[in-house]
Amino acid sequence: MAGAPLQTDEGLLPEGLNVSFKLVPSIIVIGMMLLFIVAGFMFKVADTDDMWVAGRSIGNIENGMAIGANWMSAATYLGVAATVAISGVYGLAYVIGWTTGYFILLIFMAAQMRRFGKYTAPDFVGDRFNSDAARALAAITTFLIGFVYALGQARGMGLVGMYILGDWSAVTGGALSAYQTMMVIFMVITVAYLSLSGMLGATKNMVLQYVILIVAFLLGLVVTGWSAGYTTILPQLEYGMMIDSLGAEFSEPFAGGSYYLWVATCFSLVFGTCGLPHVLVRFYTVKNERVARWSCTWGLFFISLLYLSAPAFAAIGTALYGDQIGAVYGDPGMTSAAGDVLVVLAAQLAELPAWFVGFVAAGGIAAAVATTAGLFIAASSAISHDIYANIINEDATQRQQVLVGRLSIILIGLLTIVFALNPQQPIAALVGFAFSLAAIVLFPMFFLGLWWENTNRPGALAGMTTGIIVWFIPMFNEGNFGLIDGGLGIDVISTWMPAIGSALVGTPIVFAVTIIVSLVTTEPPLETKQMVRQCHSPDPMPSDKTAADIVAEKNRGGNTPADD
Repeated sequence: MAGAPLQTDEGLLPEGLNVSFKLVPSIIVIGMMLLFIVAGFMFKVADTDDMWVAGRSIGNIENGMAIGANWMSAATYLGVAATVAISGVYGLAYVIGWTTGYFILLIFMAAQMRRFGKYTAPDFVGDRFNSDAARALAAITTFLIGFVYALGQARGMGLVGMYILGDWSAVTGGALSAYQTMMVIFMVITVAYLSLSGMLGATKNMVLQYVILIVAFLLGLVVTGWSAGYTTILPQLEYGMMIDSLGAEFSEPFAGGSYYLWVATCFSLVFGTCGLPHVLVRFYTVKNERVARWSCTWGLFFISLLYLSAPAFAAIGTALYGDQIGAVYGDPGMTSAAGDVLVVLAAQLAELPAWFVGFVAAGGIAAAVATTAGLFIAASSAISHDIYANIINEDATQRQQVLVGRLSIILIGLLTIVFALNPQQPIAALVGFAFSLAAIVLFPMFFLGLWWENTNRPGALAGMTTGIIVWFIPMFNEGNFGLIDGGLGIDVISTWMPAIGSALVGTPIVFAVTIIVSLVTTEPPLETKQMVRQCHSPDPMPSDKTAADIVAEKNRGGNTPADD
């Protein structure tokens, strides 16, 4: 194996990974990043419609591919295989949770959110509950989700970048490690193209990124399986024959996590999917509710191509690691850093050409960049559109909003870089925290806001405030992100409300608080109820109209809105 593998005591340096500069893989990745920047420049934006919702011009297949790229982050491309490899059956909670959530989106939310017709998720919360305070809470939550979620993407960029470009820590005079240098480089490029392009350019890039990542992953899986002698035709169907030889830790149910933890994690991922602002905003980029439904369907199809394949990559990678590097389980066992690059490491251990392994690695970077783009657009729109334009400066021009949006992208990029210098958790865990937050705070507001017209302002404010507090409790308890050094360490909270699965307890609490407070306080205005009914009307809506516009027009004309 060319190049000396770096040791685990040097920090975030995966054992066995060939960390050295490789010319052809470097050309592939640099060319890919330049292509993203060019696409961003070609589709650069000057107004808020293009900046936040791509002019509502995206078609269903194109949006489905953008959903796939936006969704299949480093946590999917790298993290799922890593979690399955290290935690066995517990890792399947990610596969099940992240796919099941899209069925709920398709049935209960995609078309209804599009008919409501706003720019952002906080926009929906603010207008549905007639509250700038609720809008601000939703915007802050959106920003926090984007930040936590992006940490996992930054970690993935840094780890995979080391395989391709090697150790560039010398250029910083030793101030940054090899991982940190790579992470900073790729994050700076991502922020640069995204602050220029906005949602329109990001969407065009997401389609390109999806093609790169899915081809790299599926081709990498098939060729790795063939080359290593584990599979012959389709690894997705054949890897089951390997499982008995991988050890009980891989195949025994709940050996890598308790049954309760599996259920809690799965629950958080299912309903977190339905509460993620950067996912829901994709349904605002299409012209009507029919396209929203079809784009959700296409997105689920494109996503399933990878999810059905990740466990196979985990099995092959685990076998190769055990044969060539050392014991996968036990002490020391496979580190989380090695697990997070197992997809790339497996291709390398199968002795595939460096250019091919580089192509597989490029898919991981494309996945991380695509999701980071969606996260940063959602977070920056929350600051620029929902807080600045709707609360701070209601007379803000489009130019001012776009400028604040770009500055917000730079701000969250800098925060992500700082906190990702020394990430404390594997990629999948970091992303799981964001899903718990979305499931606890935002999903109840979206679901009740769309399906129960009597949900009111006090109920929403009480529910969201409770949700934020509930989410922070296990985060403080476990000491994540250095909130409390070493954490509180309260066993009952760690057992029944783990941070990664805290929505199993938190989401029902927020539903109950929101419903109870809404029942004991004044009902929302009739116009608000009419907007909710309009979201479920069978009548088609013009692409440039919102539910509020339709209600206002019908009320002016003396007609009652749909279903009233």
